[in-house]
Amino acid sequence: MSGSFANIWHLGVKELRSLARDPMMLVLVVFAFTVSIYLSATAMPETMNRATIAILDEDQSQLSMRIVDAFKPPYFSPPEMIDPAGMDARMDAGLDTFALVVPPEFQRDVLAGRQPTTQLNVDATSISQAFIGAGYIQSIVNQEVTAFAQRYRTVEDLPIDLVLRARFNPSLDPAWFGGIMEIINSVTMLSIVLTGAALIREREHGTIEHLLVMPLTPAEIMASKVWSMGVVVLAACTGSLFLIVEGLLGVPIEGSVALFLAGAALHLFATTSMGIFLATQARSMPQFGLLLMLVLLPLQMLSGGVTPRESMPDFVQTLMLGAPTTHFVSLAQAILYRGAGFDVVWPQFLAIALIGAILFAISLARFRSAIGTMT
Repeated sequence: MSGSFANIWHLGVKELRSLARDPMMLVLVVFAFTVSIYLSATAMPETMNRATIAILDEDQSQLSMRIVDAFKPPYFSPPEMIDPAGMDARMDAGLDTFALVVPPEFQRDVLAGRQPTTQLNVDATSISQAFIGAGYIQSIVNQEVTAFAQRYRTVEDLPIDLVLRARFNPSLDPAWFGGIMEIINSVTMLSIVLTGAALIREREHGTIEHLLVMPLTPAEIMASKVWSMGVVVLAACTGSLFLIVEGLLGVPIEGSVALFLAGAALHLFATTSMGIFLATQARSMPQFGLLLMLVLLPLQMLSGGVTPRESMPDFVQTLMLGAPTTHFVSLAQAILYRGAGFDVVWPQFLAIALIGAILFAISLARFRSAIGTMT
């Protein structure tokens, strides 16, 4: 082992030992790759999940009973049958997200070819379920009315029957998406936090001066922090992928885990360099935390993990091509969801490598300038 690589190795081991003596950082790593991933995947579903619904049936007909029986788990809780006086009170108390009113003579009007009107009251304080659930309820009522009417007369001008084939997530389970995306967010966040905190810790404890009097180059000091913190995050990512995402959440992994981890390692090279750069800009941990908020939010919100990039303005799409997270999200989704091979994701690998090299060079130049002021 040459002298330079030996220095990088021993300095990296020192960083690992320093991290092992920092219980709060260890708790953060464990939390980010276990509890945070599980909660993000399960706590806020994007589809309907046991929404509360009450039904005021003023018709008491066979058709209205079919409609009542059509609302079943997992999308809806069993319907509560209410009277007119109780509907407003239950909505005011927040007991029901939806209240459906079936008017009198509803079945008779349907069989007569008329178009009776049903009333749906929605508690829009639960905006996500209110928006999605209204469409679900309309579809359910229309299906039941159409099926019932076809038994007695020919129904003309029926809508086109759409056959839906959902690939890569056939059950439309939001946990399949949320778990993987939270791993990506945790990899990005912790790689920046750990490397930046390691450098600031050296400065606050005065040990950076000890390193400067040793026969070490700034590149060796920086490289040691990059590889050591990258290894920690990569190991935590691997464990979380198998134990939490695939094990606890039951998300099937379609592609090569080794290929995904190779992309994650390349992504860590870029984001750990970014953490060094931010740490050289900040004079203390509170300042570093504020800078972190300004950087992490755009990286997570605009990289395609939360909102599809196609839905963003063109200038945002172009701007975010310079962020490593954009390409990492793309390759992670292609590999883990669709089973893509290297022949498909090599452009993302190349982009991350180029961005990482640029970030490392910029961070190294800034790091040399910063430690030059200490000597």
